[in-house]
Amino acid sequence: MTTSRLIPLIIASALFMENMDSTVIATSLPAMARDLGTDAIVLKLAFTTYLLSLTVFIPVSGWLADRFGARHVFRIAIAVFTIGSLACGLATSLGELVAARGLQGIGGAMMVPVGRIILLRSVPKSELVDALAWLTIPALLGPLVGPPVGGFITDHFGWRWVFWMNLPFGVAAIGLATALMPDIRVERIPPLDLRGFMLSGLGLSCFIFGLTVMGRNLLPGWMPTWLVVAGLVLLAVYGLHARRTAEPILDLRLIRIETFRAGIVGGSLFRVGVGAVPFLLPLMFQLAYGMSAFESGLITFVAAAGAISMKLGAAPMIRRFGFRRLLLVNGLLASLSIAVMGFLSASTPYVLAIALLFAGGFLRSLQFTALNAMAYSDIDHAQTSQATSLYTVLQQVSLSMGVVLAAFVLEAAQWLRGEETLTPQDFSIAFLVVAAVSLSAVVQYLSLSPRAGASVSGKQN
Repeated sequence: MTTSRLIPLIIASALFMENMDSTVIATSLPAMARDLGTDAIVLKLAFTTYLLSLTVFIPVSGWLADRFGARHVFRIAIAVFTIGSLACGLATSLGELVAARGLQGIGGAMMVPVGRIILLRSVPKSELVDALAWLTIPALLGPLVGPPVGGFITDHFGWRWVFWMNLPFGVAAIGLATALMPDIRVERIPPLDLRGFMLSGLGLSCFIFGLTVMGRNLLPGWMPTWLVVAGLVLLAVYGLHARRTAEPILDLRLIRIETFRAGIVGGSLFRVGVGAVPFLLPLMFQLAYGMSAFESGLITFVAAAGAISMKLGAAPMIRRFGFRRLLLVNGLLASLSIAVMGFLSASTPYVLAIALLFAGGFLRSLQFTALNAMAYSDIDHAQTSQATSLYTVLQQVSLSMGVVLAAFVLEAAQWLRGEETLTPQDFSIAFLVVAAVSLSAVVQYLSLSPRAGASVSGKQN
């Protein structure tokens, strides 16, 4: 097996573990709440500890990879996540579970960006599209099989095994990384920007946590709004700090690179719409059309199947059309695929719904693969760690904002009608709004050169 497939699949084994963990837990919350003597709402708030750890430690992950070696940090990250999983399964109180989830978050914060750093430094740019396509295949399986697996394990073995099933995946990933991954190091290690680490970590955690709990009655009154405001203020202060610091922990100057800027700005706008889809689609099928959770799952999983089916064709399509043309045309089609979901109904033929969801998953996955490959096409090895940290942070922010925007539109529609129940029309409006945000990303691609990212795409003319 070639490097462009072997290394991505090793990294993806860790990402699969993390994705499975985040998706299976949702089905186990009621059983966990009963066992720990709390309620599901409080338990969901405790689980945001993982998100806080994630956002605090993502910015420093790149520096750690440079300082101690990306392969070494990647293995430690998997070990920390695995130990955190073991501790979650052993928790006997809410406090113990919160601490264990925090430990998992520290490991998860390093796994994703450091794994991507290893990929970018070990795979030639001409093979990057193929490598990124293989990287996402196992990760996409998590949302596909997670909910039914989580429900089955909880019903037949108990919720603790939801966490303990991570242990063999973690051990296997560490073994594969040790045996097969190259130990690539950088010649010069920049000093740690401690002040920037504190500002970015606190700012991002306040902002994303505030967005996550907004409108869900998890915190009293205006607290979520004040968290978002505090996060924005701290991030603005970090922006001033980064301009005056020679080597900031998140280097905003990388945005000056045309292809990276298009991947950051256009990708963030596109992810707002995509981040809303997993939130809106199951709600619409269950609340607006009266489907059961199982019936909804039988339909929504098709989008993940469509995403997986795209991977083998990504490289030839990008090589044939180039990044600019593909992002423009496919971005339009992918945004339309989001809008179309708002017009599905209980009377929509099952075959048509399946076809639309499959096509939508295919188009959105192709857009992601192209965006990820293009963003790093002009990033050299010395910039890889900082570029990956910045890219991962903004990816997390945009996905969270997608959920917040969708929830806001639904609540606004209810308020305007003066009713507490959601209707199919409310979801139609929400899908149209988030699709419009995704479509706005196309503007960013218009300024791209037709030759943008040619070293990665392989397009000759």
